[in-house]
Amino acid sequence: MDEILKKYLPEYSVASCVSLIQNNRVHLKIVNERVTRHGDYRKMPDGRHKITVNASLNKYRFLMTLIHEIAHLVAFEKYGRRIKPHGVEWKRTFQELMLPFIRPEVFPSSVLPLMARHFRNPKASSSTDAQLAIALKKFDTQHSDKSYVYELPLGSVFRLYNGKLFKKGNRRVKRYECTEVATGRLFLFQPNAEVEPID
Repeated sequence: MDEILKKYLPEYSVASCVSLIQNNRVHLKIVNERVTRHGDYRKMPDGRHKITVNASLNKYRFLMTLIHEIAHLVAFEKYGRRIKPHGVEWKRTFQELMLPFIRPEVFPSSVLPLMARHFRNPKASSSTDAQLAIALKKFDTQHSDKSYVYELPLGSVFRLYNGKLFKKGNRRVKRYECTEVATGRLFLFQPNAEVEPID
């Protein structure tokens, strides 16, 4: 398992991750990219714990996603299945599990302050933390033809992964108002939402 995980994780995180996987009896499956999620946790009918993580993630995002999903497992086991999936118990568990990794041996120095800030109150998805998501994106090895919403000029049209077209509007406090071209309905987009610009 160590050799496989070395391809997907920062070097100094591999041994600790292997221990977490083994101690929690996790069946880890590395899968092709899913557009709507980075990872997933499920307790199987036979009692095993199955975690999937997208193979296309860079090493730092892969690590965060793996620990995010293990935190679901640990929180459910510790506090019971009635807790909210991203509630207080999960947040506390995620913080505790992630803390040993927030060090210069694991994450680049440019990302560490953003990690520390993010983990004061972790969100259901690190993608909602625009600054952290943009900083982590710099380490992607697969380059795409997509742009961030914040990079597009006001009034430009873009396409989502599902084919829907939107027109970029004004910025509210943190997000951008964008109008769906087909319906005229208004939606709010995170600045770091990845979209395909339409010429």
